[in-house]
Amino acid sequence: MEKNHPVSELMSETIQRIREAVDANTVVGTPIVAGEVTLIPVSRISLGFGTAGSEVGGKTPKALGENPFGGGGGAGLKIIPVCFLVVSGGMVKVLSVDAAPETSLDRVVDLIPDIVNKITSVLEERKTKKQEAEA
Repeated sequence: MEKNHPVSELMSETIQRIREAVDANTVVGTPIVAGEVTLIPVSRISLGFGTAGSEVGGKTPKALGENPFGGGGGAGLKIIPVCFLVVSGGMVKVLSVDAAPETSLDRVVDLIPDIVNKITSVLEERKTKKQEAEA
């Protein structure tokens, strides 16, 4: 069996620690039920990591061992609450945590639940009118 290089082992360990810190429940949190209302927290994650190493050489590498190596790794993680999805009475609304959307895309994303609710209402009204007309 081939032995992994120490840099590979450092990277594997760093990635494993990141996996332990972040999962799908970090981005879309566990729903909070309060009576008829369900709140679903949504967060934004920023992540950076790095790993580096060097084999120590020189005139006397054997004095430091068979495979002299020095290295390290690290990671930084930032979790920012973005909004809560509020589910009540079959309707979904976005309760933003940020004061204002940063970009036009953020504004569009904020409007999606309201648009879906309006379309659903219009379709339900049409269905009701059609059923009344048939009766």
